[in-house]
Amino acid sequence: MTRTELELKLHRDRAWTLETWAAYSHEDLTRGITVSRDQPETKWSALDHLAHLSGIETVFNALIRRHLAGDPQPIGFMRNADGTKAELPEIMARVHALNETWVSEHRGKSFSEVVALGQRVRAETLALLAELTDDELQQRVPDAPWADGTVGGILGVNGDHARQHHGWVTRSLAA
Repeated sequence: MTRTELELKLHRDRAWTLETWAAYSHEDLTRGITVSRDQPETKWSALDHLAHLSGIETVFNALIRRHLAGDPQPIGFMRNADGTKAELPEIMARVHALNETWVSEHRGKSFSEVVALGQRVRAETLALLAELTDDELQQRVPDAPWADGTVGGILGVNGDHARQHHGWVTRSLAA
């Protein structure tokens, strides 16, 4: 994906996400609809899912910065303390805990506040993109399971992530 394609994707996906979540009623935005994968006694709302998207984008930006700084293992939750590759159940438990921590920190915010959070994070993503060379966009990030594993691919996956969560939200609201 070229720099231009990536920027267009990020803008289009963000606009789609905002239009989609803005169409939900206040009730549909705020009622618990999906069970937390880290804390089964907790339910996430559509607004929690929207906040979560910003959390993952923050994680992606940080791991890309670590990669570019020369960290040989920039995705910390993929490895055990001794450097060995973690098994998938361990990785997912770490990811779910990270997700729950982020969502809990932002739970109770208004729709406008969660949109503003997303704006700040997307601004960070666009600033990162502006700093990258074309060669850096094509670099593979060790252990990256997202998109094609390149820096550009990881940045571009944010919109796809929103569509995935929209599917879960839509199915849960309909149930």
